[in-house]
Amino acid sequence: MLPIGTIVNVLAVLVGGAVGLLAGNRLPERLRTLVFQGLGLCTLAIGITMILKMQNPLVIIFSMVMGGVVGGLLRLDERFEALSDWLKDRIKSKNELFTDGLVTSFLIFCVGSMTILGAFDEGLRSDPTLYFTKSMLDGFAAIALAATYGIGVLFSVIPLFLYQFGLTLFAGLLQHMFTETMIAQLTATGGVMILGIGFNLLDIKRIPLTNFLPALVFCVVLSVWF
Repeated sequence: MLPIGTIVNVLAVLVGGAVGLLAGNRLPERLRTLVFQGLGLCTLAIGITMILKMQNPLVIIFSMVMGGVVGGLLRLDERFEALSDWLKDRIKSKNELFTDGLVTSFLIFCVGSMTILGAFDEGLRSDPTLYFTKSMLDGFAAIALAATYGIGVLFSVIPLFLYQFGLTLFAGLLQHMFTETMIAQLTATGGVMILGIGFNLLDIKRIPLTNFLPALVFCVVLSVWF
């Protein structure tokens, strides 16, 4: 099955990211700082709206704590940074925010409920409409992200494609597991991480968000359990 919705989403991010790169390179440092801060404030707002979808706070708390512990023990942040550095060397990029751009973009593009529901629509009903809508939103977001973080945003399409295509491919198996409640809990857990992105953007507190990615797995397990 050709994942039309995911392919369009990837193209939208690439086009938006390219526009953002061109715009960012032309912005003076003072305006670039304002873009950074504006994106940070908007990211906080997005995270809060996602968190408000939570139905069981205990699931979110335990998911984040256990996910952070597992991610810390596995040193996901260091491993991902090493992988990112290797990729930077391969493309000869000198952007210091390459890794941050890749991780931040992936989380913003992939942790919302629209990603899961879009996969079900395309995988089960061959209807990519929701992903087309998501593509427009992600394309505009990619402009701001690329203007802020640089070329790392464009490379977020690799995990974006793998994640969305995987969900679409296995939609028939996953639809019974991903109930409305679980999607809400996953969205809320993702919202907490999005909030962390906002803190990073605003230099409030540096948070190694890659270490918290296992929280999404724990959220699925705990949602089934509770």
